[in-house]
Amino acid sequence: MSLAPVEYVVIGFPGNQLGADIAPAIAVLVEQGTVNILDLVHVRRDVDGQVTWSEYDDLEEVADAFADVEGEAGGLLTNEDIEEIAASLAADTSALVIVWEDRWASEFGRAIRAAGGRLVTGRRIAPEVVEAALADLGGADEEAGS
Repeated sequence: MSLAPVEYVVIGFPGNQLGADIAPAIAVLVEQGTVNILDLVHVRRDVDGQVTWSEYDDLEEVADAFADVEGEAGGLLTNEDIEEIAASLAADTSALVIVWEDRWASEFGRAIRAAGGRLVTGRRIAPEVVEAALADLGGADEEAGS
């Protein structure tokens, strides 16, 4: 089995929301072949700091919202993974943890392997960080042009 690159994202929500409103956007990514869902977990830290988590297919309250999301939601994340993610959550916060295969990068991944290479590291950069850096660059360009 040759997978495209696999990554995880943790999407935080204030309170103990379930993030069901983003299900249609996830379904579109799957339908378009952009990603393949490998695991989907909802993690909650209540106001007292107690942590609970559930696979999405075990949560009745979001079953309808996620019914159109094709993929395997099951067991790839370990208890230790989830505990590490939960440790980063503030009280009265929840997170949707998605492990997905980046199918958009499969040809690129094959080319890397065929060339004898391997992905060493990578990191997702938050949009706010990129926007701030681009704004700083724009300011620097304006200063240089003056």
